[in-house]
Amino acid sequence: MTLPKTMRAMVTMGHGGMDQLVWRTDWPRPEPAAGEVLIRVGACGLNNTDVNTRSGWYSKAVTEATLGEGHATVDAEDPAWGGAPVAFPRIQGADVCGEIVAVGAGVDALRIGERVISDNWLRDASDPLDKNKTGYFGSERDGGFAEFTTLPGQNAVTVRSDLSDAQLATFSCSYSTAEGMLTRAGVGAADTVLVTGASGGVGGALVQLAKRRGARVVAMAALPKHAAVRALGADVLLDRAPGDLAQALGPEKVTVVADIVGGDDWPKLIDVLERGGRYTCSGAIAGPMVSLDLRTLYLRDLTFAGSTVIDLDVMTRLVGYIEAGEVKPVLAATYPLEELHAAQTAFIQKAHTGNIVVIP
Repeated sequence: MTLPKTMRAMVTMGHGGMDQLVWRTDWPRPEPAAGEVLIRVGACGLNNTDVNTRSGWYSKAVTEATLGEGHATVDAEDPAWGGAPVAFPRIQGADVCGEIVAVGAGVDALRIGERVISDNWLRDASDPLDKNKTGYFGSERDGGFAEFTTLPGQNAVTVRSDLSDAQLATFSCSYSTAEGMLTRAGVGAADTVLVTGASGGVGGALVQLAKRRGARVVAMAALPKHAAVRALGADVLLDRAPGDLAQALGPEKVTVVADIVGGDDWPKLIDVLERGGRYTCSGAIAGPMVSLDLRTLYLRDLTFAGSTVIDLDVMTRLVGYIEAGEVKPVLAATYPLEELHAAQTAFIQKAHTGNIVVIP
């Protein structure tokens, strides 16, 4: 197969607003290094981490909600998810589905032609359990907002499915994040899980994956999105910000809160947890600064679990769920890659339910 020397790509030039996303038609196509594969990208999903990294929201200097614009004050040493600078220019985009079209030294050439999705966690091969040695696809190395991308061979996970590339591109980040949260909180059939932001990519995945575990799910979402969230399996639907959350819950006994929203209403989530309950978090789109009464934490024997770097077996399990049809994609819209500005604007506005995907 003859491959082009250059490719089309949306390149992030630095932290800031949407103007930092620059469309290039002559970007050098990457070559797979030893142990790597070259993937022709079929589709790539959008996620909050794309917006947060571009805008510099992860910096401790930023205290407001995720808005998608560049922040006026960003600490130079911690503007990305891992608390360290990102090298620019950078091609973002983590949720890749595509086909392996070439391999580097040490990778079996029989892998050429495999359909794969990305395992986004880049681990130290000699010490894969050390979270301090992890990177993220589309952050610490170039990702999928391009016609081609490279990945370590072990991060290109073969998937056998009749779903389209765009549908498969909704899974890697959102669903692995959700499965990681539920794993960290030890969710099982005896639990009632309260899911915030249930109409988004991670929120909808939380609903499906908690139901897969046999749990009862109470989902919080804007009222116009309730029908779509109910179709994912939610047992109870609440407004995304009910004035009195305890009253809205009625007889429901929440044992786990799975939160990706945070913000001013965060204390209400903690107040409704049953004694011995668990709180797991992997986002704060409504704002990262919250107030906690420590007496609630210790007198009620609560457990808090942050969740970012997923366990080693999460992606393997997730692919098994996909191939068995135990989870379904929620594809809200597709855009051509060159229209990433419009796609990311729609993503930030949160009028959609599910995931938005771009097609090179």
